[in-house]
Formats: sequence, structure tokens, C-alpha cells
Amino acid sequence: MPIRWRGSVVTKYDYIAIAVLIALMAWAVAEKFPRDKLLSAWGGIVSFIALAIVGLFYVKWSPYYATALLAAQDHTLGASIVSGDLPASPEVSLQAGFAYSIAYFKDIWKALLLGLALGAGIKVLLPRARLKQFFAGWKGSLRATGFAIPSMMCTCCGAPIAVGMIETGAGASSALVYWLANPVLNPAALVFIGFVLGWQWAALRLFVGVALVFVIANLAARFISPDWKPPGAAIRPDNTNGPLLPAWRDGFLRLAVQLVPEYAVLVFALGMMRAWFFPELTPAIGHSFWLAPVLAATGTLFVIPTAAEVPIIQVLQQFGLGGAAAAALLITLPAVSLPSLAMLGRALPMRALIVLGSGTFVFGLFASVAAVALGL
Repeated sequence: MPIRWRGSVVTKYDYIAIAVLIALMAWAVAEKFPRDKLLSAWGGIVSFIALAIVGLFYVKWSPYYATALLAAQDHTLGASIVSGDLPASPEVSLQAGFAYSIAYFKDIWKALLLGLALGAGIKVLLPRARLKQFFAGWKGSLRATGFAIPSMMCTCCGAPIAVGMIETGAGASSALVYWLANPVLNPAALVFIGFVLGWQWAALRLFVGVALVFVIANLAARFISPDWKPPGAAIRPDNTNGPLLPAWRDGFLRLAVQLVPEYAVLVFALGMMRAWFFPELTPAIGHSFWLAPVLAATGTLFVIPTAAEVPIIQVLQQFGLGGAAAAALLITLPAVSLPSLAMLGRALPMRALIVLGSGTFVFGLFASVAAVALGL
């Protein structure tokens, strides 16, 4: 919503212009200082926090505030990204893949760029020793949760940040807590769920989600040996005394080349085959005992933008989706996906990825049982 300032309207483009101006000024100043001097003066930490606040305000906080007001008024977030307003997804085809990829990336591209910038910033701007100490132990996991809640990223857009944390030695447990808590404990998504699906569904998501985040993250971390080093971390040059912005730029490009191409291919493939993941729904199928585990597996593998599980469930409920199957999607769709696991696979061993995926599936089944027990 535009803001009036002394008779003139301030739009989002004005905010962008101001942010670009500030960034150019910061660039000009930072080019004159080596990274070690900036970090010793807390300049890197302040720069990182400023980027996170400005970026999250533009990409997440402001848009979600407006969306929450619409959800409270209309009790809907619109059509499902999977099937529109229909009970079945489009047939498998290249056109279906292109259509889904366009819709998906149109929704998440800003958050993805911010995630890449923050992921590179962690490795360039933040002192490694302090970062490792800050995120150590159970207190580190709680701090990671505290940072994840306002981030509100999907797991794909949060993956570059988690990779940056792991590669700088922040600790796999805290990095995975941050990565999972972003979508699962997203406060905006909880509000959307409450207004659209009902507050009992929001409560189910919150309680099961908290257990999922801490149990799966810490369990997966146990499958990572203490001497584990990400494959690319050892060969990356540490230009500590080089100029700040070129190092940040190089880190951004390295992460983008490392993570995005495979990610884009997987999004296209899943979008093309989404009819296989979401069968045509009827009331008889919607209450079948086998549907909950099928959709738990679907939610674990399929990729969606932030909070897209809400309209997906709402549309399918209109065609007979039962509570058990809806609960499975409510937990698994936002938690992980095949593309996000592939992105995180650049920094974690395969056994940890298997724990993350299978654990999410199990918690989807647990949510299904809880929904039946609660009569949802």
C-alpha cells in the first residue's frame, strides 16, 4: 500500500531507489577498507544485519502484512499453484513444467536473491570464530530459531543461508534448525492458516512443527561426523585482507552457480510431473486411508513457494480432501522438498539428507494421526 508523505505518494520503487543509493554509498566506503579492518570495527556485522532487515522488510514483512489483511477479510489466499481452482493438476507435459516454473520463480525470485546475498554475506562479513561460538550448543539452536522466525524463507531460499552457516563452521545442528524453522514456524504462514483453514489447524502446525524442527535437525546433525568438511569449503580462497565488496560479489556468484542451475531443473521437472504427485480428488479418494501417506511423501518431495500449502489445501478440501491427508500436506509441503535437499546436499553428507527427508515424512504421518484424533 503506497504511503503519503506531505501530499506525495511514496511507493515501493522509491524504497528501492533509496536502498540502491545507500548501497552505492556503502560500496564506495567499503572499497576503501580491507575486510579485516571492517570486521574488527564490527562493520561487517552491522552491514549484514542492515542487509537482512532492509531485504526482509521489502521481500517478506511488508508483503505478508498486506496478505494477512486480505486473508482476514476474504478467508482465502487465492488459487492453488498446483491445480488452480480444479481438483486435478494439468497432465504431464513440457508446458506444465514451464507454466509451473514461471509461476514459482515469479513468486520467489526476490527471496532467492536475498538468500544468496545473505549466504554469501555470512562467509564474507561475519567473523567465523564468533559465529561458531554464537551458534554452539542448545543455546545456539535457540538463537537460530530466533533468527529463523522473522526470516520466513522457504527451504529453497533459506538453503544458501544454511550452506553459508555450515561452511563457516556455525554448526550443522543450528544451521538445520534455522533452515527448517524458517518455513515450518513461519509466523505469517501460521496467521494465514488461522484465517483461511482455521485456528485449530494453525495450532496443529505450530505444535507438530516445533517438534519436527528440533527433533529432525538434531537427529540429522548426529549423522554428520565432527571432522566433516563440505566438499567445496577447503578449496575456497580466504581473501580476508581483500576488498569487501568484490569478495561478497564473488561469494554471491559462487553460491548462485553452485546451487541455482540444479534447483531450476528440479523445479521444472516437479512442475511438469505434478499430476503424478497430486491425483485427481473426489470425496471417496479424499478420505481413503492410503491418501495420507501418499500425500506425506508428495509434500516431502514437492516444491512450493512460502505459504502456498494454504491455498493448495483449501482448494483440495473443496473437492473432498480429508483431515488426515490435509494434515500431512500442512506439515510436509513447507518443511523440505527435493530441490531444497539437493541444494543443501552441497554442504551435507547424503545420510543427513536421508534423515531430513524421511523424518519429515514421519512427522507428516504423525500430524495425520493427530488430526484424526482431534476430529479435524
